[in-house]
Amino acid sequence: MAAPTVVLLPVWGAGHLMPMLEAGKRLITRGGRALSLTVLLIPPPTEEVAADVDAHIRREEASGLDIRFVRLPAVEPPDFRGIEDFVSRLVQLHAPHVRAAMSSLASPVAAFVIDFFCTTLLDVSRELAVPAYVYFTASAGMLALFLRLPSLHEEVPVQFEEMEGAVDVPGLPPVPPSSLPNPVMDKNHPNYTWFVYHGRRFAEADGIIVNTAAELEQSVLAAIANGRCTPGVRAPTVYPIGPVISFSPPTEQSHECVRWLDTQPPASVVLLCFGSGGFFTAPQAHEIAHGLERSGHGFLWVLRGPPAPGEFLPSDANLAELLPDGFLERTKGRGLVWPTKAPQKEILARAAVGGFVTHGGWNSVIESLWFGVPMAPWPLYAEQHLNAFTLVAYIGVAVAMKVDRKRNNFVEAAELERAVKELMGGGEEGRKAREKAMEMRAACRNAVEGGGSSYAALRRLSEEMCKVDTNH
Repeated sequence: MAAPTVVLLPVWGAGHLMPMLEAGKRLITRGGRALSLTVLLIPPPTEEVAADVDAHIRREEASGLDIRFVRLPAVEPPDFRGIEDFVSRLVQLHAPHVRAAMSSLASPVAAFVIDFFCTTLLDVSRELAVPAYVYFTASAGMLALFLRLPSLHEEVPVQFEEMEGAVDVPGLPPVPPSSLPNPVMDKNHPNYTWFVYHGRRFAEADGIIVNTAAELEQSVLAAIANGRCTPGVRAPTVYPIGPVISFSPPTEQSHECVRWLDTQPPASVVLLCFGSGGFFTAPQAHEIAHGLERSGHGFLWVLRGPPAPGEFLPSDANLAELLPDGFLERTKGRGLVWPTKAPQKEILARAAVGGFVTHGGWNSVIESLWFGVPMAPWPLYAEQHLNAFTLVAYIGVAVAMKVDRKRNNFVEAAELERAVKELMGGGEEGRKAREKAMEMRAACRNAVEGGGSSYAALRRLSEEMCKVDTNH
Protein backbone atom coordinates (compact mmCIF):
# COMPACT_ATOMS: atom_id res chain seq x y z
CA MET A 1 0.00 0.00 0.00
CA ALA A 2 1.26 3.51 -0.86
CA ALA A 3 2.53 5.66 1.99
CA PRO A 4 -0.12 8.02 3.39
CA THR A 5 0.10 11.47 1.84
CA VAL A 6 -0.19 14.90 3.42
CA VAL A 7 -2.07 17.25 1.09
CA LEU A 8 -0.92 20.88 1.11
CA LEU A 9 -2.99 23.77 -0.23
CA PRO A 10 -0.82 26.92 -0.33
CA VAL A 11 -1.65 30.25 -1.94
CA TRP A 12 0.76 31.50 -4.60
CA GLY A 13 2.52 34.40 -2.82
CA ALA A 14 6.23 33.85 -2.21
CA GLY A 15 5.77 34.41 1.52
CA HIS A 16 3.09 31.70 1.65
CA LEU A 17 4.00 29.05 -0.96
CA MET A 18 7.68 28.52 -0.19
CA PRO A 19 7.46 28.33 3.63
CA MET A 20 4.55 25.87 3.42
CA LEU A 21 6.44 23.68 0.93
CA GLU A 22 9.52 23.74 3.16
CA ALA A 23 7.40 22.77 6.18
CA GLY A 24 5.93 19.88 4.19
CA LYS A 25 9.40 18.71 3.18
CA ARG A 26 10.51 18.75 6.81
CA LEU A 27 7.47 16.70 7.74
CA ILE A 28 8.34 13.92 5.28
CA THR A 29 12.12 13.99 5.87
CA ARG A 30 12.40 14.66 9.63
CA GLY A 31 9.01 13.71 11.04
CA GLY A 32 9.99 10.11 11.74
CA ARG A 33 7.04 8.60 9.79
CA ALA A 34 6.64 7.32 6.21
CA LEU A 35 4.67 10.07 4.50
CA SER A 36 4.51 11.56 1.02
CA LEU A 37 3.48 15.06 -0.02
CA THR A 38 0.77 16.14 -2.47
CA VAL A 39 0.59 19.84 -3.28
CA LEU A 40 -2.57 21.31 -4.81
CA LEU A 41 -1.72 24.41 -6.85
CA ILE A 42 -4.22 27.22 -7.35
CA PRO A 43 -3.46 29.01 -10.67
CA PRO A 44 -1.80 32.36 -9.80
CA PRO A 45 -3.62 35.54 -10.89
CA THR A 46 -0.94 36.97 -13.24
CA GLU A 47 1.55 35.55 -15.75
CA GLU A 48 4.47 37.05 -13.82
CA VAL A 49 3.51 35.33 -10.57
CA ALA A 50 2.73 32.10 -12.46
CA ALA A 51 6.25 32.11 -13.96
CA ASP A 52 7.79 32.50 -10.49
CA VAL A 53 5.68 29.63 -9.12
CA ASP A 54 6.52 27.39 -12.10
CA ALA A 55 10.25 27.97 -11.63
CA HIS A 56 9.97 27.03 -7.96
CA ILE A 57 7.93 23.91 -8.73
CA ARG A 58 10.54 22.75 -11.28
CA ARG A 59 13.25 23.02 -8.62
CA GLU A 60 11.15 21.03 -6.14
CA GLU A 61 10.33 18.33 -8.71
CA ALA A 62 14.06 17.86 -9.26
CA SER A 63 14.72 17.40 -5.52
CA GLY A 64 14.10 13.63 -5.56
CA LEU A 65 11.68 13.83 -2.62
CA ASP A 66 8.28 12.11 -2.65
CA ILE A 67 6.33 15.20 -3.71
CA ARG A 68 3.53 15.31 -6.28
CA PHE A 69 2.09 18.56 -7.66
CA VAL A 70 -1.54 18.74 -8.83
CA ARG A 71 -2.61 21.84 -10.74
CA LEU A 72 -6.21 22.84 -10.10
CA PRO A 73 -8.37 24.18 -12.97
CA ALA A 74 -8.67 27.92 -13.40
CA VAL A 75 -11.78 29.76 -12.21
CA GLU A 76 -13.28 33.09 -13.20
CA PRO A 77 -11.69 35.70 -10.87
CA PRO A 78 -14.19 37.10 -8.36
CA ASP A 79 -15.09 40.74 -7.78
CA PHE A 80 -13.12 41.97 -4.79
CA ARG A 81 -12.09 44.89 -2.60
CA GLY A 82 -8.55 44.35 -1.36
CA ILE A 83 -6.06 41.48 -1.57
CA GLU A 84 -7.35 39.51 1.44
CA ASP A 85 -10.88 39.68 -0.01
CA PHE A 86 -9.59 38.52 -3.41
CA VAL A 87 -7.57 35.56 -2.10
CA SER A 88 -10.31 34.36 0.27
CA ARG A 89 -13.03 34.54 -2.42
CA LEU A 90 -10.86 32.87 -5.07
CA VAL A 91 -9.98 30.00 -2.73
CA GLN A 92 -13.67 29.53 -1.94
CA LEU A 93 -14.42 29.07 -5.66
CA HIS A 94 -11.92 26.20 -5.79
CA ALA A 95 -13.78 24.03 -3.24
CA PRO A 96 -15.22 21.61 -5.88
CA HIS A 97 -11.80 21.22 -7.52
CA VAL A 98 -10.10 20.56 -4.17
CA ARG A 99 -12.74 17.98 -3.25
CA ALA A 100 -12.33 16.21 -6.62
CA ALA A 101 -8.52 16.25 -6.45
CA MET A 102 -8.40 14.82 -2.94
CA SER A 103 -11.03 12.17 -3.72
CA SER A 104 -9.04 10.92 -6.71
CA LEU A 105 -5.69 10.43 -4.96
CA ALA A 106 -4.32 6.88 -5.03
CA SER A 107 -2.64 7.29 -1.64
CA PRO A 108 -4.66 7.47 1.59
CA VAL A 109 -4.77 11.05 2.89
CA ALA A 110 -3.27 11.47 6.36
CA ALA A 111 -3.96 15.20 6.66
CA PHE A 112 -5.01 18.30 4.76
CA VAL A 113 -2.85 21.38 5.48
CA ILE A 114 -4.23 24.71 4.29
CA ASP A 115 -2.90 28.25 4.15
CA PHE A 116 -4.58 30.51 6.69
CA PHE A 117 -6.54 32.28 3.92
CA CYS A 118 -8.16 28.95 2.98
CA THR A 119 -10.40 28.19 5.98
CA THR A 120 -13.51 28.00 3.74
CA LEU A 121 -12.06 24.63 2.67
CA LEU A 122 -12.33 23.19 6.17
CA ASP A 123 -15.81 22.17 4.97
CA VAL A 124 -14.18 19.96 2.31
CA SER A 125 -11.97 18.22 4.86
CA ARG A 126 -14.99 17.58 7.06
CA GLU A 127 -16.97 16.10 4.14
CA LEU A 128 -14.05 13.79 3.32
CA ALA A 129 -13.39 12.95 7.01
CA VAL A 130 -9.76 14.09 6.67
CA PRO A 131 -7.99 15.85 9.59
CA ALA A 132 -7.26 19.48 8.73
CA TYR A 133 -4.44 21.75 9.87
CA VAL A 134 -3.88 25.46 9.24
CA TYR A 135 -0.38 26.50 8.21
CA PHE A 136 0.17 30.00 9.62
CA THR A 137 3.00 31.82 7.84
CA ALA A 138 3.09 34.78 10.24
CA SER A 139 4.10 35.14 13.90
CA ALA A 140 2.42 33.60 16.94
CA GLY A 141 1.60 37.18 17.95
CA MET A 142 -0.37 37.62 14.73
CA LEU A 143 -2.04 34.25 15.32
CA ALA A 144 -3.07 35.41 18.80
CA LEU A 145 -4.66 38.53 17.26
CA PHE A 146 -6.48 36.40 14.65
CA LEU A 147 -7.87 34.12 17.36
CA ARG A 148 -8.78 37.07 19.59
CA LEU A 149 -10.39 39.13 16.81
CA PRO A 150 -13.88 37.55 16.87
CA SER A 151 -14.28 38.47 20.57
CA LEU A 152 -12.53 41.86 20.12
CA HIS A 153 -15.02 42.60 17.34
CA GLU A 154 -17.82 42.42 19.92
CA GLU A 155 -15.90 44.23 22.67
CA VAL A 156 -14.79 47.25 20.60
CA PRO A 157 -17.81 48.81 18.85
CA VAL A 158 -15.81 51.66 17.23
CA GLN A 159 -12.98 51.53 14.71
CA PHE A 160 -9.84 50.32 16.50
CA GLU A 161 -7.93 53.53 15.78
CA GLU A 162 -10.70 55.45 17.61
CA MET A 163 -10.62 53.33 20.75
CA GLU A 164 -9.07 54.60 23.98
CA GLY A 165 -6.02 52.78 25.27
CA ALA A 166 -4.29 49.72 23.90
CA VAL A 167 -5.57 46.50 22.33
CA ASP A 168 -5.28 43.35 24.43
CA VAL A 169 -3.48 40.62 22.48
CA PRO A 170 -2.75 37.96 25.13
CA GLY A 171 0.94 37.27 25.57
CA LEU A 172 2.08 40.54 23.97
CA PRO A 173 2.62 43.89 25.70
CA PRO A 174 -0.41 46.21 25.28
CA VAL A 175 -0.64 46.90 21.54
CA PRO A 176 -1.27 50.51 20.46
CA PRO A 177 -4.00 50.72 17.78
CA SER A 178 -1.40 52.29 15.45
CA SER A 179 0.45 48.94 15.43
CA LEU A 180 -2.50 46.86 14.26
CA PRO A 181 -2.32 45.24 10.79
CA ASN A 182 -3.71 47.18 7.81
CA PRO A 183 -6.72 44.85 7.20
CA VAL A 184 -7.90 45.34 10.80
CA MET A 185 -8.01 49.14 10.70
CA ASP A 186 -11.34 49.47 8.84
CA LYS A 187 -14.10 47.36 10.40
CA ASN A 188 -16.42 48.14 7.46
CA HIS A 189 -14.06 46.69 4.83
CA PRO A 190 -14.39 43.12 3.44
CA ASN A 191 -10.74 42.46 4.34
CA TYR A 192 -11.60 42.96 8.02
CA THR A 193 -14.66 40.73 7.70
CA TRP A 194 -12.48 37.96 6.29
CA PHE A 195 -9.97 38.32 9.15
CA VAL A 196 -12.77 37.81 11.67
CA TYR A 197 -14.10 34.86 9.64
CA HIS A 198 -10.73 33.11 9.38
CA GLY A 199 -9.94 33.76 13.05
CA ARG A 200 -13.23 32.18 14.06
CA ARG A 201 -12.69 29.09 11.90
CA PHE A 202 -9.13 28.41 13.07
CA ALA A 203 -10.60 26.77 16.16
CA GLU A 204 -12.26 24.10 13.96
CA ALA A 205 -8.90 22.81 12.69
CA ASP A 206 -7.17 19.82 14.26
CA GLY A 207 -4.12 22.00 14.79
CA ILE A 208 -2.31 25.15 13.71
CA ILE A 209 1.26 24.91 12.43
CA VAL A 210 3.21 28.13 13.03
CA ASN A 211 6.50 29.27 11.56
CA THR A 212 8.01 30.32 14.87
CA ALA A 213 9.97 28.80 17.73
CA ALA A 214 8.79 28.53 21.32
CA GLU A 215 11.85 30.50 22.44
CA LEU A 216 10.88 33.50 20.25
CA GLU A 217 7.28 33.93 21.45
CA GLN A 218 6.93 31.87 24.62
CA SER A 219 4.34 33.97 26.46
CA VAL A 220 2.15 34.31 23.33
CA LEU A 221 2.14 30.57 22.70
CA ALA A 222 1.30 29.99 26.37
CA ALA A 223 -1.60 32.47 26.15
CA ILE A 224 -3.00 30.65 23.11
CA ALA A 225 -2.62 27.24 24.77
CA ASN A 226 -4.41 28.28 27.98
CA GLY A 227 -7.40 29.70 26.09
CA ARG A 228 -6.86 33.42 26.75
CA CYS A 229 -7.22 34.18 23.01
CA THR A 230 -10.37 32.11 22.50
CA PRO A 231 -12.77 32.78 25.39
CA GLY A 232 -15.66 30.32 25.36
CA VAL A 233 -14.10 28.22 22.59
CA ARG A 234 -11.69 25.27 22.73
CA ALA A 235 -8.10 26.46 22.45
CA PRO A 236 -6.47 25.13 19.27
CA THR A 237 -3.45 22.85 19.40
CA VAL A 238 -0.45 24.79 18.09
CA TYR A 239 2.72 23.29 16.60
CA PRO A 240 5.58 25.86 16.52
CA ILE A 241 7.99 24.17 14.09
CA GLY A 242 10.12 27.14 12.96
CA PRO A 243 12.21 28.74 11.84
CA VAL A 244 11.13 27.20 8.53
CA ILE A 245 13.59 28.62 5.98
CA SER A 246 14.25 27.26 2.50
CA PHE A 247 17.93 27.39 1.57
CA SER A 248 19.00 27.07 -2.08
CA PRO A 249 21.98 24.86 -2.95
CA PRO A 250 25.19 26.87 -3.43
CA THR A 251 25.97 28.05 -6.96
CA GLU A 252 29.36 27.96 -8.67
CA GLN A 253 29.66 31.75 -8.63
CA SER A 254 28.38 34.04 -5.89
CA HIS A 255 25.82 36.73 -6.68
CA GLU A 256 27.26 40.17 -7.44
CA CYS A 257 25.79 41.61 -4.21
CA VAL A 258 27.49 38.87 -2.19
CA ARG A 259 30.82 39.43 -3.93
CA TRP A 260 30.58 43.15 -3.16
CA LEU A 261 29.80 42.44 0.50
CA ASP A 262 32.87 40.24 0.77
CA THR A 263 35.01 43.34 0.08
CA GLN A 264 33.49 45.23 3.04
CA PRO A 265 34.61 45.16 6.72
CA PRO A 266 32.67 42.96 9.19
CA ALA A 267 29.33 44.37 10.45
CA SER A 268 29.86 47.59 8.44
CA VAL A 269 26.95 47.40 5.98
CA VAL A 270 23.24 47.97 6.58
CA LEU A 271 20.96 46.02 4.25
CA LEU A 272 17.75 47.67 3.03
CA CYS A 273 15.37 45.18 1.42
CA PHE A 274 11.57 45.22 1.41
CA GLY A 275 10.30 41.79 0.37
CA SER A 276 8.55 40.56 -2.74
CA GLY A 277 5.95 43.37 -2.61
CA GLY A 278 7.92 46.40 -1.40
CA PHE A 279 8.64 49.32 -3.74
CA PHE A 280 9.15 53.09 -3.61
CA THR A 281 8.38 56.13 -5.73
CA ALA A 282 10.90 58.93 -6.27
CA PRO A 283 9.93 61.18 -3.29
CA GLN A 284 10.45 58.35 -0.77
CA ALA A 285 13.54 57.04 -2.58
CA HIS A 286 15.09 60.52 -2.33
CA GLU A 287 14.49 60.58 1.44
CA ILE A 288 16.14 57.15 1.79
CA ALA A 289 19.12 58.26 -0.30
CA HIS A 290 19.66 61.43 1.75
CA GLY A 291 19.34 59.49 5.03
CA LEU A 292 21.83 56.84 3.95
CA GLU A 293 24.30 59.38 2.63
CA ARG A 294 24.22 61.39 5.87
CA SER A 295 24.44 58.27 8.07
CA GLY A 296 28.04 57.65 7.00
CA HIS A 297 27.53 53.87 7.07
CA GLY A 298 27.99 51.35 4.30
CA PHE A 299 24.78 50.12 2.71
CA LEU A 300 23.33 47.61 0.29
CA TRP A 301 19.95 48.92 -0.88
CA VAL A 302 17.66 46.64 -2.88
CA LEU A 303 15.44 49.22 -4.59
CA ARG A 304 12.33 48.26 -6.60
CA GLY A 305 9.97 50.45 -8.58
CA PRO A 306 6.14 50.43 -8.75
CA PRO A 307 4.45 47.45 -10.46
CA ALA A 308 3.89 47.62 -14.21
CA PRO A 309 0.25 48.11 -15.28
CA GLY A 310 -1.80 44.97 -14.59
CA GLU A 311 0.89 43.39 -12.39
CA PHE A 312 1.03 42.82 -8.62
CA LEU A 313 4.78 42.65 -8.11
CA PRO A 314 7.32 45.51 -8.12
CA SER A 315 9.28 46.30 -11.27
CA ASP A 316 13.03 46.67 -11.64
CA ALA A 317 14.03 50.15 -10.53
CA ASN A 318 14.98 52.88 -12.97
CA LEU A 319 17.75 54.40 -10.87
CA ALA A 320 18.01 57.55 -13.00
CA GLU A 321 14.35 58.31 -12.26
CA LEU A 322 14.28 57.27 -8.59
CA LEU A 323 17.58 58.55 -7.14
CA PRO A 324 18.83 62.11 -6.50
CA ASP A 325 21.42 63.49 -8.93
CA GLY A 326 24.96 62.50 -7.98
CA PHE A 327 23.96 60.09 -5.19
CA LEU A 328 25.59 57.00 -6.73
CA GLU A 329 28.84 58.89 -7.43
CA ARG A 330 29.00 60.39 -3.91
CA THR A 331 28.47 57.01 -2.20
CA LYS A 332 30.54 54.88 -4.57
CA GLY A 333 32.61 52.31 -2.69
CA ARG A 334 30.64 52.36 0.57
CA GLY A 335 27.21 51.80 -0.97
CA LEU A 336 25.55 49.59 -3.57
CA VAL A 337 22.05 50.12 -4.96
CA TRP A 338 20.67 46.94 -6.52
CA PRO A 339 17.65 47.57 -8.82
CA THR A 340 16.16 44.08 -9.09
CA LYS A 341 15.61 40.93 -7.02
CA ALA A 342 18.46 39.98 -4.69
CA PRO A 343 19.27 36.78 -2.73
CA GLN A 344 18.29 38.05 0.72
CA LYS A 345 19.25 34.93 2.72
CA GLU A 346 22.71 34.75 1.13
CA ILE A 347 23.19 38.46 1.83
CA LEU A 348 22.13 38.21 5.48
CA ALA A 349 24.60 35.34 5.92
CA ARG A 350 27.62 37.53 5.06
CA ALA A 351 29.79 38.85 7.88
CA ALA A 352 29.73 42.38 6.44
CA VAL A 353 26.01 42.82 7.19
CA GLY A 354 25.51 44.47 10.59
CA GLY A 355 21.87 45.57 10.38
CA PHE A 356 18.71 45.18 8.33
CA VAL A 357 16.13 47.83 7.44
CA THR A 358 13.22 45.58 6.54
CA HIS A 359 9.52 45.75 5.74
CA GLY A 360 9.15 43.23 8.57
CA GLY A 361 7.43 40.41 6.70
CA TRP A 362 7.65 37.39 8.99
CA ASN A 363 9.81 35.32 6.63
CA SER A 364 12.35 38.14 6.46
CA VAL A 365 12.23 38.47 10.24
CA ILE A 366 13.10 34.85 10.90
CA GLU A 367 15.81 34.88 8.24
CA SER A 368 17.38 37.88 9.96
CA LEU A 369 17.17 36.17 13.36
CA TRP A 370 18.64 32.96 11.93
CA PHE A 371 21.76 34.94 11.07
CA GLY A 372 21.70 37.12 14.21
CA VAL A 373 21.17 40.42 12.36
CA PRO A 374 19.32 43.17 14.28
CA MET A 375 16.58 45.11 12.48
CA ALA A 376 14.97 48.49 11.98
CA PRO A 377 11.44 47.61 10.82
CA TRP A 378 9.74 49.77 8.19
CA PRO A 379 6.25 48.20 7.85
CA LEU A 380 4.51 48.67 4.50
CA TYR A 381 1.46 46.40 4.33
CA ALA A 382 -0.37 43.33 5.70
CA GLU A 383 0.53 42.49 9.33
CA GLN A 384 3.91 44.25 9.26
CA HIS A 385 2.98 47.03 11.72
CA LEU A 386 2.24 44.39 14.35
CA ASN A 387 5.50 42.61 13.49
CA ALA A 388 7.40 45.88 13.95
CA PHE A 389 5.84 46.35 17.39
CA THR A 390 6.62 42.71 18.28
CA LEU A 391 10.28 43.02 17.24
CA VAL A 392 10.88 46.23 19.18
CA ALA A 393 8.66 45.98 22.26
CA TYR A 394 8.42 42.20 22.79
CA ILE A 395 11.37 40.25 21.35
CA GLY A 396 13.79 43.19 21.61
CA VAL A 397 15.81 42.54 18.44
CA ALA A 398 15.05 45.82 16.65
CA VAL A 399 15.46 49.58 16.79
CA ALA A 400 12.22 51.57 16.45
CA MET A 401 11.73 53.82 13.44
CA LYS A 402 8.93 56.40 13.04
CA VAL A 403 6.72 55.51 10.08
CA ASP A 404 3.86 57.85 9.08
CA ARG A 405 0.90 55.58 8.27
CA LYS A 406 -1.21 58.57 7.21
CA ARG A 407 1.34 59.32 4.46
CA ASN A 408 1.50 55.78 3.06
CA ASN A 409 4.16 54.70 5.60
CA PHE A 410 6.47 57.58 4.74
CA VAL A 411 9.83 57.87 6.53
CA GLU A 412 11.78 61.14 6.60
CA ALA A 413 15.50 61.19 5.73
CA ALA A 414 16.45 62.37 9.24
CA GLU A 415 14.55 59.50 10.86
CA LEU A 416 16.18 56.88 8.64
CA GLU A 417 19.59 58.44 9.34
CA ARG A 418 18.95 58.26 13.10
CA ALA A 419 17.72 54.65 12.96
CA VAL A 420 20.66 53.46 10.84
CA LYS A 421 23.17 55.14 13.16
CA GLU A 422 21.49 53.55 16.20
CA LEU A 423 21.25 50.15 14.58
CA MET A 424 24.86 50.11 13.41
CA GLY A 425 26.46 51.09 16.71
CA GLY A 426 25.11 54.37 18.01
CA GLY A 427 23.69 53.92 21.49
CA GLU A 428 22.10 51.68 24.08
CA GLU A 429 19.03 50.76 22.01
CA GLY A 430 21.19 49.50 19.16
CA ARG A 431 23.56 47.62 21.50
CA LYS A 432 20.65 45.80 23.16
CA ALA A 433 19.11 44.89 19.80
CA ARG A 434 22.42 43.49 18.54
CA GLU A 435 22.94 41.40 21.68
CA LYS A 436 19.38 40.08 21.63
CA ALA A 437 19.61 39.23 17.92
CA MET A 438 22.67 37.06 18.58
CA GLU A 439 20.86 35.40 21.49
CA MET A 440 17.89 34.63 19.20
CA ARG A 441 20.26 33.29 16.54
CA ALA A 442 21.38 30.57 18.95
CA ALA A 443 17.80 29.93 20.11
CA CYS A 444 16.50 29.51 16.54
CA ARG A 445 19.23 27.07 15.57
CA ASN A 446 18.89 25.05 18.76
CA ALA A 447 15.10 24.83 18.27
CA VAL A 448 15.34 22.89 14.99
CA GLU A 449 18.17 20.58 16.08
CA GLY A 450 17.43 17.11 17.42
CA GLY A 451 15.93 17.52 20.89
CA GLY A 452 15.03 21.18 20.26
CA SER A 453 11.56 22.61 20.80
CA SER A 454 10.63 22.90 17.11
CA TYR A 455 12.08 19.49 16.29
CA ALA A 456 9.92 17.99 19.04
CA ALA A 457 6.82 19.87 17.79
CA LEU A 458 7.41 18.51 14.26
CA ARG A 459 7.65 14.95 15.63
CA ARG A 460 4.42 15.42 17.61
CA LEU A 461 2.67 16.69 14.50
CA SER A 462 3.86 13.75 12.42
CA GLU A 463 2.76 11.25 15.08
CA GLU A 464 -0.66 12.90 15.32
CA MET A 465 -1.14 12.71 11.55
CA CYS A 466 -0.12 9.06 11.44
CA LYS A 467 -2.50 8.07 14.26
CA VAL A 468 -5.45 8.71 11.99
CA ASP A 469 -7.15 5.86 10.15
CA THR A 470 -6.31 6.51 6.49
CA ASN A 471 -8.40 3.68 5.07
CA HIS A 472 -11.46 5.83 4.41
